[in-house]
Amino acid sequence: MNGQSRKFWPVNDKPESDPHRRSCDHPGCGEGGEFRAPKSRHALDQYYWFCLDHVRAYNAAWDYYAGLRPEEIERMVRSDTTWQRPTWPLGRMVGGRSRFDAERIKDPFHVFNEDFWQSPPEKNGASSAELQAMRIMELSGPLTPDILKARYKELCKRHHPDANGGDKDAEERFKQIGQAYKTLRESLNLS
Repeated sequence: MNGQSRKFWPVNDKPESDPHRRSCDHPGCGEGGEFRAPKSRHALDQYYWFCLDHVRAYNAAWDYYAGLRPEEIERMVRSDTTWQRPTWPLGRMVGGRSRFDAERIKDPFHVFNEDFWQSPPEKNGASSAELQAMRIMELSGPLTPDILKARYKELCKRHHPDANGGDKDAEERFKQIGQAYKTLRESLNLS
């Protein structure tokens, strides 16, 4: 550079005489066109170049779905959620072959059995008192003595009347927790 200093301008501070400066595409605007906006929904890779004020106005008024019926918009949105790739429900036949074959999958935990997703109290024939106790204790199966005891301690600390300033609702909840704990201990034959 031989001791000469070059002057660099930020994009929005270029001098008016710069031949590479793009002008705003809005009719009658003499500002620089520094911000691009797509020309249409069908030409997203072709752009108008606007100044900041005109790109804001263009973006506020631009409607990607203009001219489309509601069912066309719904179809486009659904197609976009899967990146325009076809989808089908799990287990359906596609091209003559099933995409999902549970018998070919190693399933040591029997996740694909119909019984697996039932809650254990219903599956094991639990009484309505046991189900109610499970709801009070905010538990779901399978239930073990350690899980029951840990949950009981946690709920007792949270709802003890002394920890809640003698609140009557907390006292009632504390009593329900105690009864539910007793019911579940009996069902597990721990008493």
